[in-house]
Amino acid sequence: MAMPDWLTVLTTTDAPEKADALARGAVAARVAACAQVSGPVTSVYRWKGEIETASEWQVLFKTTETRYAELEVYLREAHDYDTPEIIATPIVRGSAAYLEWLEQETAG
Repeated sequence: MAMPDWLTVLTTTDAPEKADALARGAVAARVAACAQVSGPVTSVYRWKGEIETASEWQVLFKTTETRYAELEVYLREAHDYDTPEIIATPIVRGSAAYLEWLEQETAG
């Protein structure tokens, strides 16, 4: 049996209540097993030719490669940024029990 691919997916938003809503919505939809909200963090970025600085809250989702596309669709629809940060990073190792739980919670 091939091992599934697990991912962490990061996004940011400009308010803690928006971060909480994104986290809860993804877990409720089973496109993520878990979502952690942290912040505020200071983001420095270029937007429309200007360098901006903003306080943001990060949301880190735990999901599987199988559910990634649905998580991305959810984030694009639920997020209020024009171009939301959506970055997936593979989980190369982890506790077998945790990764099994992750798979079960995102099985749909």
